[in-house]
Amino acid sequence: MSGCSGCARGATTTPSRAEVYGVRLAWEDLPGQVRGWVEEVLGAPVARAVSQPGGFSPGSADRVVTTSGRRAFVKAVSDRPNPGTPALHRREIEVLRDLTDLPEVPRLLASEDDGEWVVLVVEDVEGRHPHLPWRQEEVDATLTTLRGLADRRAPGAWPALPEVLAEEMGACRRLGEAPDVLEALHPWLVQRMDELVELCDRTLPRLAGDRVCHLDVRADNLLVGADGRVRLVDWPWAARGAPWTDAASLLVNVRWGGDLDLRPHLDAVLDLGAEPEDVLGLVAGLAGLFTEAARTPPAPGLPTLREFQRQQAVAATRVLEELWTWARPG
Repeated sequence: MSGCSGCARGATTTPSRAEVYGVRLAWEDLPGQVRGWVEEVLGAPVARAVSQPGGFSPGSADRVVTTSGRRAFVKAVSDRPNPGTPALHRREIEVLRDLTDLPEVPRLLASEDDGEWVVLVVEDVEGRHPHLPWRQEEVDATLTTLRGLADRRAPGAWPALPEVLAEEMGACRRLGEAPDVLEALHPWLVQRMDELVELCDRTLPRLAGDRVCHLDVRADNLLVGADGRVRLVDWPWAARGAPWTDAASLLVNVRWGGDLDLRPHLDAVLDLGAEPEDVLGLVAGLAGLFTEAARTPPAPGLPTLREFQRQQAVAATRVLEELWTWARPG
């Protein structure tokens, strides 16, 4: 899942949402052999390539159109400047091969891995990202898509969600055990840190399940079609887990993307099998994860990632505050 806050006191000017996304390679920056392979796959030279915003990969992400009019979406990356990114592209190739029959997921047309460059050619999905600030109807449409995914069993070989998130769900405990960190956190978090740690511990096993989980549901990974239906892109983090996981985590991105009332959407999360305390526990885990991650050194080739995580920590903390009484009425 791609963290501190207004968690931290003394906030300075916050960059815009557009400014916290990553910096990409352009189509023209790719080696000739990579561009040539893509054109061979598509059957004609590429006449136009438009780089897509959003996300944090330092590789390319282009919607391309060939001289014959064929369209596709192309992602390519090497281990420079971030050595961890090729592994994410390799994982996404595996996931898309497993999800060929899901209407919510773009089809993988071809892939190439020469040991240096990893390239995906994917179906070009006509659509746009949800508006920021989020609109109610786009949250509803995204939840409809997530309900569709929740009906699908994940391959048994996919990693189990409690194992994937064990380290992340322990972030609140680590923050609580570091006095110097506690001093920098929002007082609301500090006052409830022991409860948040217990919540995360109880929620972790509740994440178990056999359903498809995307694990990175946010506006720049969603495409809204002309018919209003939403499809999910960027799948390197996929796991098998509880059917409500993605719907609960979506609340954090909705809050990050504006001040929309979350209450009309809570029943949709519960209808997928979550208890109110499950929602709170997962959001607490995300608040801890992003808070901890934002305090780490900058990632190579990803100059804006820590600021994005800081903003996500602020958003997750706000969701906790808003839902605390709803989930724990006693």
